[in-house]
Amino acid sequence: MVSRMLYGLTFVVGVPLVLVAWAALASPLVGLPALGDPTVGTAVAALGLGLAIAGMHGLVVHGRGLPMNAFPPPRFVRRGVYRWMRDPIYVGFGLLVLGVSLATRSPAGLWLVTPVTWLAMAALVFGYERHDLRRRFPDEADAPTLLSIPGPGPSRPTLGERVSTVLLLFGPWLLVYYAVQALGAPPDAFSTHLPFESSWPVVEWMEVPYVSAYLLVPLAVFAARSRSALRTFAFGGWTATVIVAVCWIVIPVVAEHRPFVPSGWSGRLLAYEQGSSAGVAAFPAFHVLWPMLAARAWSVGRGAAAAIVAWAWVALVAVASVATGHHGVVDVVAAGVLYLPVRDPARSWAVIRDWTEAVANSWREWRMGPLRFMNHGLYAGAAGATGVAIAATAAGPGQEWAVAWVAGLAIIGAGTYAQVLEGSSRLLRPFGWYGGLVGGLVGIGTSPLVGGQIVVLFAAFALASPWIQAIGRLRCLVQGCCHGSPTTPEAGIRYRHPRSRVCHIAEWTGVPLLPTPLFSIAGNVVLGLLLARLHMLGAADLLIVGVYFMLSGIARFVEESYRGEPQTPHVAGLRLY
Repeated sequence: MVSRMLYGLTFVVGVPLVLVAWAALASPLVGLPALGDPTVGTAVAALGLGLAIAGMHGLVVHGRGLPMNAFPPPRFVRRGVYRWMRDPIYVGFGLLVLGVSLATRSPAGLWLVTPVTWLAMAALVFGYERHDLRRRFPDEADAPTLLSIPGPGPSRPTLGERVSTVLLLFGPWLLVYYAVQALGAPPDAFSTHLPFESSWPVVEWMEVPYVSAYLLVPLAVFAARSRSALRTFAFGGWTATVIVAVCWIVIPVVAEHRPFVPSGWSGRLLAYEQGSSAGVAAFPAFHVLWPMLAARAWSVGRGAAAAIVAWAWVALVAVASVATGHHGVVDVVAAGVLYLPVRDPARSWAVIRDWTEAVANSWREWRMGPLRFMNHGLYAGAAGATGVAIAATAAGPGQEWAVAWVAGLAIIGAGTYAQVLEGSSRLLRPFGWYGGLVGGLVGIGTSPLVGGQIVVLFAAFALASPWIQAIGRLRCLVQGCCHGSPTTPEAGIRYRHPRSRVCHIAEWTGVPLLPTPLFSIAGNVVLGLLLARLHMLGAADLLIVGVYFMLSGIARFVEESYRGEPQTPHVAGLRLY
């Protein structure tokens, strides 16, 4: 009983107090717009609190237990608010954090605490709770809620499934779009407009086909003729939202509107729309990408004539985007290029999966006397060289010896961790990431001995670390370490090389495994881009360090839940790492 009380107090009292203190202390580091309104913020917070309370009530009454993942209720709940959504407590708490940030107009609360809290809750759900639910309730855990994307199949979606898709698909996109608009134009913004575009006239009547996308894109959800078509549209939209959001954040492009004098209602509508936009969220042009995705949903199953009409409309919207000055030619072309991989995420995943499997089975080695040279050692070398180069550049002149000192201790730490603590001869692992992390921290702490600046080096290696690990994971793929757990053939890759740890230790030759090194590569690339952008904007070194540790920890928590090395110890239901 005491443990349950302490656990409950931690999350009901401790976590909110920590978040409030964090927002207050981080405010000097977050130089972003202060947005919000007490009335709006209070309403959002009240909605979130009510949703969280409803979720807790459902687990207590229907689950016959407590709303605590460490002490989960013994019964599966799909009643009350859980009939509508899977995680109302987390959704509600996320809205509560957002609402308080808006009500207090806290920049740190809105732009730092809120998104990190959301990501942390998502990590807890996808890195622990979903697995735990499937283990305890294998027949009920994946039962859909009313707010769900339909599963695949040739049958027509229900009206409820279509409405759910509208909310779940366009809700996140609108949140991303308006968040980027609220951030405004960055100080280093540039336009992608080509020189000759500045002399083109603004065609006011083309605003009509331009705004048609606001109607016809959402209607594509109701026009899809099968669950599979609707599901493909939804997953394509989600994938595009993630990719484009990263582009909008890390590439400081603004739309350079050509001047004109409105002469009619379409011109006034065009002027109003341009005036209500900060000019950001321009590259790639989502206003063209959405119609492309929608055209596919509109035309699948309706024959060639429907496809011709749908794509003619897409062409008209693309031309209108340039003719009205909302976007440049480069923005539109970028949208077309991005459409190719996101139009069918399942097919694109198959291509990526096959490439990953080819790399995983590319082990080559050569012997020269007592020495053995392995091709995947090149990936480790490239990772280290790239990391040192990034860290040295970020640290600046005068820190070269300090960077070398930290890098050397990181290598010693990584080797010691693998050889002594993990038993490298058994696991075939020359280096351990966490040993390198500890060694690097020791190196940074002792860097003043060689003229180093601790905070500067902290930030420099935080900027370098995602790229070190992303490149190093290619070595993991070939060597077979850090591999995933068994999965379906559609989701997994197969290891066949006898030297691979998968075949040599786990004895899973030919078994489809989740490509967790690939997941790590993707997460580290995104993190590396975000940190680089913060550095370019002159963010405080401590903010860069903090963001690195938080986001890398969140990503690693989820990654670990999908890894499957049978020799990895488990502690309190979690893998050791």
